[in-house]
Amino acid sequence: MLDFLVQSVMTDGVVTFQSFVISSVTAIILGIIVALTFTVRGKATSSFTFALALMPLAVQVVIMIVNNNIGTGIAVAGAFNLVRFRSAPGSAKEIAAIFIAMGIGLACGAGFVWVAAMLCVIACLLTLLYSVLRFGEPRKAVRVLKIFIPESLDYTDIFADIFGEYTQSAEMVQVRTANMGSLYKLSYHIVMKDSRKEKEMLDKIRCRNGNLDVSLGRVEDTQEVL
Repeated sequence: MLDFLVQSVMTDGVVTFQSFVISSVTAIILGIIVALTFTVRGKATSSFTFALALMPLAVQVVIMIVNNNIGTGIAVAGAFNLVRFRSAPGSAKEIAAIFIAMGIGLACGAGFVWVAAMLCVIACLLTLLYSVLRFGEPRKAVRVLKIFIPESLDYTDIFADIFGEYTQSAEMVQVRTANMGSLYKLSYHIVMKDSRKEKEMLDKIRCRNGNLDVSLGRVEDTQEVL
């Protein structure tokens, strides 16, 4: 009954003007939908949004050009490899969006526009649902705490009692010297018991480290890479 959903718009694998127009228009529309979906509830640069919207069309045209031509397919694969090694690594979410856009382009290039449309709808709905439910996000936000202390202090357990009072967990992730070796810079990943007591905790840390610099912020998104 639903066989038409997986039927190709190309007859016997031959690319016609009509099939090219249908596949191209579908790829453009679905690319815009995917780009808007992956940027509506998250941070994204204009260049990434632009590339995500055009990727299904680009992949679709490439697949139609190859069209069972082995030599052309090898040349295209080599070109894609060159582009890959000149690209900066992205976050896991961006890589997932790129794979979905490529899947839509592959389906459109093979003429299966309904498959591409179903993939787009399912992926976009799941993306919005996961964003609303905050799927995969920790219940408590992990914060980055950076503390400067004089080199004369032993940093091993210097703030253990303060962390025990104000945090659920505190993990030292980095230690490095600063100011020509006269200071230590300690970096922690912490989870607060009560975010309303951040200032109280920072004040106690400042009293212990001689009122040197203390900063508390969010974990950078650049760490979320594959």
